[in-house]
Amino acid sequence: MSLEAEARRLAEMLLAAKNAVILTGAGVSTASGIPDFRGPSGLWRRLDPSFFEISYFYQDPLGSWRLFMERFGQLRGVRPNPAHVAIARLEELGLVKAVITQNIDGLHQAAGSRRVIELHGNASRAVCTECGRKYDIEEAFKAVKEGRLPTCPVCGGLLKPDVVYFGEPLPPDALEEAFSLAESSDLFIVVGSSLAVSPANQLPIMAKARGAKLAIVNVGETALDDMADLRVDAPVEKFMPMVCAIAEDMMAKGSGCRAAAGLG
Repeated sequence: MSLEAEARRLAEMLLAAKNAVILTGAGVSTASGIPDFRGPSGLWRRLDPSFFEISYFYQDPLGSWRLFMERFGQLRGVRPNPAHVAIARLEELGLVKAVITQNIDGLHQAAGSRRVIELHGNASRAVCTECGRKYDIEEAFKAVKEGRLPTCPVCGGLLKPDVVYFGEPLPPDALEEAFSLAESSDLFIVVGSSLAVSPANQLPIMAKARGAKLAIVNVGETALDDMADLRVDAPVEKFMPMVCAIAEDMMAKGSGCRAAAGLG
């Protein structure tokens, strides 16, 4: 099946679905210049993951903050790529109910997605480890640059990046919403994830067990390829705009995705 035929097939699945949900991973953001974690050039090949364990954060919070700022401090200068834009447009068209993401870069929201469930937090925020209040991370970075530990201006508690470190539980509200969406979906689409990380990789399994169709779009193999009703091995920044453009044409609603897909 050609790439365009696969795109048409997924567009048809989207138009037939009533509760389509998308799960995204690091592969959605690589075209924006953000390296993935486990790929051949991934972050964990260049940096020991133990530096991002919660125990290390509490052992050396200032050093941990400096490392986080070095690795993730420039995310605000990164822009959404055509995959993010296409996914947001599919939601706008009413074809996608929500986006569940393992990413911490906020690019789905920047592209216009409205219902985004962030399983691993968001790197644009800092959170107080005592009272739970959240702040713009730039204020915390300012303290780190001055050699000070970032602290909560209300209770004085230690601030940490509002992302999930190894050894921390996922945000319970986000996790509950993600599983609820998977359970009620009739089409579950995985975009840019190798499905190597739990519990996110349990979401498509739950959806499939409840009768949903499963589509997986990713460069390289995933752990659930054998379960997929549609498996596409292609760059998501090329494929998702194609899907969007074809779906939009089928709905006769204009051509907002055609330029990004190179079809118009």
